Amino acid sequence: MIRMIKLNSKIILEKEFKKSMKGYSIEQVDQFLDQIMEDYDAFEKQLNELRAENERLKADLENSTRRQATVQTPTPNTNFDILKRLSNLEKHVFGSKLSE
Repeated sequence: MIRMIKLNSKIILEKEFKKSMKGYSIEQVDQFLDQIMEDYDAFEKQLNELRAENERLKADLENSTRRQATVQTPTPNTNFDILKRLSNLEKHVFGSKLSE
């Protein structure tokens, strides 16, 4: 099951927290959120690169499969075919000299 990503760096940046008398240090929270934003940006960039690479590889695979289907493999010659061709060539080259 693919889980959709709910956060991005803009949502993290714009997140507001309630303030209280004995709350967390605002500077520490801001610094931590900045680190999270950087990670999300890096994650999003890497995800987009991997998606693009995945699409390119799928296209390459499809093109390769098409090329293989259009390339005809030559039929291998059997020994009988080779001997028959050789015999015909000898008859053509030497003609009546073979019967002598």
